[in-house]
Amino acid sequence: MSDCLFCRIAAGEIPANVVARTADAMAFHDINPQAPTHVLVIPTEHVAGPADLVAPGRERVAGSLLQFAAQVAHQLGLVATGYRLVLNQGVDGGQSVGHVHVHVLGGRRMTWPPG
Repeated sequence: MSDCLFCRIAAGEIPANVVARTADAMAFHDINPQAPTHVLVIPTEHVAGPADLVAPGRERVAGSLLQFAAQVAHQLGLVATGYRLVLNQGVDGGQSVGHVHVHVLGGRRMTWPPG
C-alpha cells in the first residue's frame, strides 16, 4: 500500500534502523521509544491491524509475526530479564499507524496496568 508508512519502510523507501528481517517480516527501532529497548515488528505485507488477522489465511501472518517478535527479543538479549509484546487496535487502543505491528519493549521493569 503506497500511502502506508510501514509498507514504505518495508519496501526500503523510508530508512529505518533495522534489527532483523525475513522474507515475511522486519523489525526496526521505534523513532519514539517508550523503553530503553523499543522495536517494532511488522509483516512485510499490508495488514491494517490486529482485527484483520482473523481473515482467512491470516493465521500464518499472526503466528509468524509473534514468533519473529520472540526471536528479536532473544537477539536483543531481553529474555533473561523479561520483555513485553504489545499490539494495539484502533484509535482507542492506541494504534497510530494503520499497519499491524508488535511493539517489543524491554530494558526496564514494566508496570501494570500499562495505561
